[in-house]
Amino acid sequence: MKPALREQILTIIAEIPAGRVTTYGRIAAMTDGGTPRLVARALRDLPEGHDLPWFRVITASRRLADHPGAVEQRARLVSEGVLFDGGGRVASEVLWP
Repeated sequence: MKPALREQILTIIAEIPAGRVTTYGRIAAMTDGGTPRLVARALRDLPEGHDLPWFRVITASRRLADHPGAVEQRARLVSEGVLFDGGGRVASEVLWP
C-alpha cells in the first residue's frame, strides 16, 4: 500500500467521533484510490499501543467484521453508547459522516 493512501486512511479513522461508527467502504470513498479491503489491511497492520479508534469501523451491513478483536470492539462501542439490534447491527443513526 502506498504510504500516502495509508496516511489518508489513518487520518480519517482518527477523526471518527466517539459514539459514532463508519464503514470500511465509506472510509475508502474518502481516499484517493482506496478500497474497503485496503482499509481493513491498514487496520490489521496497526502497531501495538496505537491510539486510533479502530473499533469504530464496521462493515457495510452495519455489523462487526469477523475478526479476533470483535468482542473487544463490541464492548468499546457499547461503552460509548452505540446500540446494537437483535441481529447485531448498529443503528443507522450513528453512522458517520
